[in-house]
Amino acid sequence: MITLFDHAMAPSPRRARILLAEKGIPFERVQIDLVAGEHLGDAFRTINPQCTVPALRLEDGTVLQDNAAITAWAEAVQPEPPLLGRSPLEKAAVASWNARLEFEGLLAVAEAFRNASPAMKDRALTGQANVAQIPELAARGLERAHRFFRELDSHLAGRAFVATDHFSLADITAIVVVDFARVIRFKPGDEHPHLRDWRAAQAARPSVNA
Repeated sequence: MITLFDHAMAPSPRRARILLAEKGIPFERVQIDLVAGEHLGDAFRTINPQCTVPALRLEDGTVLQDNAAITAWAEAVQPEPPLLGRSPLEKAAVASWNARLEFEGLLAVAEAFRNASPAMKDRALTGQANVAQIPELAARGLERAHRFFRELDSHLAGRAFVATDHFSLADITAIVVVDFARVIRFKPGDEHPHLRDWRAAQAARPSVNA
């Protein structure tokens, strides 16, 4: 059985759960307690030296150490449904929007949260090393995140999906980014009607609750 090393409340492993559910790839979950620092311990370091989740252990023992590897593997072994796009232009659109969602959305929210939350003291970045918080980066992250959500709202006007005419990796990342933004007290409302309606529509997908 394929094993996903997971943390229920973290955004990155949620992306992997939704992806695998959309692909219909069965897996078992092993929870890694990030709050207790289990990801930094020797036992988990032998699984993923990056000390991050998700990590996906395949049946032959190979460990895929991040979402990029998990996505590439899943699309190769289970091409349907095509979450990276069907045509060359669709693949380009999905790649572009997914990169923007990661850099301008997910990283902005993480920057705001990790540099301000007391729970993230000395953990301003993921990975092995302790990194001190910088309050100015929290303020910058908030500004970046809110600017991006306004742009995403405008982009979604008249659209059912983020990148193409069907559900894709860009939608998975967008769902996770929007939901993760609760840590900076953001929720799409009247100021983001297209983003709000898009997110409400995605709630009907079973994979979103994976």
